[in-house]
Amino acid sequence: MAKTAAAPEEAQAIGHAVGGGRTLAATMPRLILEARRVAATIIHGLHGRRRAGPGENFWQYRRFMSGEPASRVDWRRSARDDHLYVREQEWEAAHTVWIWPDRSASMSFKSTLALDGKLERTLVIAFALAEVLIEGGERVGIPGLMRATASRNVIERMAEAMLHDAGNRTSLPASFTPSPRAEIVLLSDFWSPIAEVERTIAQLSATHAHGHAVQIVDPAEETFPYTGRVEFVEPEGAGAITAGRAETWRADYQARIDRHRAAIRAETDRLGWSFIIHRTDRPASDLLLALHARLGGTGGGFDFERWRGTDIADAAEAPA
Repeated sequence: MAKTAAAPEEAQAIGHAVGGGRTLAATMPRLILEARRVAATIIHGLHGRRRAGPGENFWQYRRFMSGEPASRVDWRRSARDDHLYVREQEWEAAHTVWIWPDRSASMSFKSTLALDGKLERTLVIAFALAEVLIEGGERVGIPGLMRATASRNVIERMAEAMLHDAGNRTSLPASFTPSPRAEIVLLSDFWSPIAEVERTIAQLSATHAHGHAVQIVDPAEETFPYTGRVEFVEPEGAGAITAGRAETWRADYQARIDRHRAAIRAETDRLGWSFIIHRTDRPASDLLLALHARLGGTGGGFDFERWRGTDIADAAEAPA
C-alpha cells in the first residue's frame, strides 16, 4: 500500500540525520580529503573533459580561422609569430552523482551492538556525502525522487523529498537510467533476493555509468550472536520463524551471508563497480572518507584505482 507521508520512525530518523549529516560533512578533515584527492589523481568539482569548450582552465592555442570575431585573437601569443592564434579553454562540466538511500522496513533494525540504526546511518552518510559533493561543485540527486541539483541547501531538499515521498519504501531504486558520465551510490543492506540486486546493478550500469554498492549492516546481522529460543521476524512481511537453539543456526547463517555477498561482489566486479561493506558499530566518517576518495574518477579521463569487495575497516587503513 502506498504511503502518503513518512512514517513517524522514518521522519524522526530523517530529522536526526539532517543534523548528523551536516556535522559529519563539516568536521571531515580537509587535509585528509585533499591528500586522498591528490593520491588518487581525482580532480574534484568541475572536471575537465579533455577537449575545447567553456571553462576556466587553459586547453591549447590554435590558429585563427577566417570569419571568427577578432575579439577571440590572443594578441600576446600572436605577437610571437607570423600567425594569429586563439586561446581555447578546456570544456568543464559538473559531475552528477545519484545517491540512493534504502528506506525500506529492514533498515529499521538496530541491535545493542550498533552505534546507530541502519536507516539513520544510511541517511547520515547520504546527507553528508551530498553536502561534500555540492561543496566541490558537483550535482546530486536521488533516483526517482529528486532531480540532480547543485543547490547549497541540498540536505534540506533531500530531506523534504523523502518526507513527502508518497511511494512505497523499496530497498532498491526502480527503473532509472543515469547518463553515461554519472556515478551512482547505492546505500542499502542488500538483503533483497540476489536476482533483484543483480538486475538493479546491471540496469543502472547499462549506460556505462559507474557505481558503488555500499552494504550497510548491523553487526548482529554478521555475527549472529543469538542463543537459546529466539523468534526472528522478517520486517517486510515474509513472516516469522522460531529457533529452539539459535546458536546451532550460526554456521549455516554465516555461510548464506558469505554466498550472498560473493554473488554481489561477482556482479560488481563484472560491471566495474566497487562493493563496500560498512558496519554500524564503526564510525560513519570511515565510510564517508572512503566514498569521497573513490567518487569522480571514471568516465572523465582520470586515473582511478578501483577498490572492490573490501571491508570498510581495512579500506580506511589502506593507502588511497
